[in-house]
Amino acid sequence: MPLPTGRLSVNDWAKDGSGFYYSAYPAVDASKALTAVYKGLKLYFHALGTPVSSDKVIFERPDQPDWGFHCRVTDDGRFLVIHQSQGTERRNRVFLKDLQSAAPAAPLFDKFDGAYQILGNDGDLFYVSTDAGAPRGRVIAVDRHHPEPAAWKDIIPQAANRDVIGEASLLGNSLAITWRIDALNVVKFYDLKGKFLRQVSMEGVGTLAGFGGERKDKDVFYSFTSYNLPPTLYRYDLKAAKSTIFRQPKVDVKPTDFEVKEVFYPSKDGTKVPMFLAYKKGLKLDGTNPTLLYGYGGFNVPQMPGFSPANLVWLEMGGVYAVACLRGGNEYGKEWWAAGKRETKQNVFDDFISAGEWLIREKYTATPKLAIFGGSNGGLLVGACLTQRPELFGAAIPAVGVMDMLRYHKFTIGWMWQSDYMSSDTKEGFDNLIKYSPLHTIKPGTRYPATFITTGDHDDRVVPAHSHKFTATLQTAQAGPAPILTRIETNAGHGAGKPTAKSIAERADMWAFLVKNLGMTLPPTFNPKP
Repeated sequence: MPLPTGRLSVNDWAKDGSGFYYSAYPAVDASKALTAVYKGLKLYFHALGTPVSSDKVIFERPDQPDWGFHCRVTDDGRFLVIHQSQGTERRNRVFLKDLQSAAPAAPLFDKFDGAYQILGNDGDLFYVSTDAGAPRGRVIAVDRHHPEPAAWKDIIPQAANRDVIGEASLLGNSLAITWRIDALNVVKFYDLKGKFLRQVSMEGVGTLAGFGGERKDKDVFYSFTSYNLPPTLYRYDLKAAKSTIFRQPKVDVKPTDFEVKEVFYPSKDGTKVPMFLAYKKGLKLDGTNPTLLYGYGGFNVPQMPGFSPANLVWLEMGGVYAVACLRGGNEYGKEWWAAGKRETKQNVFDDFISAGEWLIREKYTATPKLAIFGGSNGGLLVGACLTQRPELFGAAIPAVGVMDMLRYHKFTIGWMWQSDYMSSDTKEGFDNLIKYSPLHTIKPGTRYPATFITTGDHDDRVVPAHSHKFTATLQTAQAGPAPILTRIETNAGHGAGKPTAKSIAERADMWAFLVKNLGMTLPPTFNPKP
């Protein structure tokens, strides 16, 4: 059989260590690696010490080439849990393969009606975190012999308010539930019948994350971080309910030198949107502060506080760093996501524009000092807002952005994004996409702000043609004096795995661009070390 060498990903190991399960797309011609459309994923098992050519296909659906698969083995080693997905939307089907039986995999959840995460099992009883019938999440118990919804039992029901179950795990015979409350996390423990046991929370505005493990674990690790605080790793003793610091990075930063807070602002339609702000203490609200506004707003991905050495440099330079939690994300569950995708995508841009207007209105900054930044789907965000409100911003940095919304689905895995974007192949999709596609909404003779467009020449996620076409068209249309520049990283892709030296060089160019075009005066205390 042909070797499964195209886009391979290891999923899980057999419990006896005899081999591992992996997923792979069919191989494509090397000359088409950056543009070929990838479909027809399969699950395989590779036995250690055997040739790849003898690997067994564990699961495939040749009649559904758009479906994706990944799997894991349950802690008791009995079942292979096979997740089936379609596109990037967080809806999946789940099949179970009894590894003690020759019978084929059987469905546990056979509809794409929600996201299903298997937390663990007691024999045939499975504990599942899902948003099916609960857009903000719940935990249920399901007997695999009676998987029909009428037989499901609520263990942790959906919250009555806007709180969202962000993560869930089964460890130490208890359920660890990460509740997301206005984009900030609190972790609560429950027994397997849903009785509340205890809570773990941290002081300050930051992100509490982790609490993943196995059923037999006696302790668990978690981290806490913020824009001014490098991630500190804690060990949590499940029996004693006590936390101790396990690892603390040594970074030359004094958290007390900076202020981090969460604010809320109204969007165009009155929706209340959270936003995080970080800046040096003693900031004067006089409208003169250089401000970098970041956003993403898509694919059910929440934005939460996190540490970045590069962003710390921006704060030390005297800049304000703002992160808007836009619709299209998961800050308030599936309903928040649904309010910012497909036909409602314009809400995301309205939220971001409203964030900029709020920062100006509250005297944090002013148009000449306000820059916007985002990557990938966030690059689309910046491109759309740049073309819709060019007079609002002093600078813009769209990174590896999806700029041609009429053809994005024709390259590599772009077709998977239709769950968030729609497709120009339909009249409804075309009519919606043409309204905000950054490439197609550039207007000749317009004064656009200084713009710095970045991409990688080997980006096979968002092919660099998006950025190239946007750059050329924007340069041609520019009627003002501000520069329209592009930075193309060679031998680099979408960003993941980029060498540290390249990341530093790119961010240094970004900061230099903003210093120049926002008219920044660096504080005398700013003294970057060589």
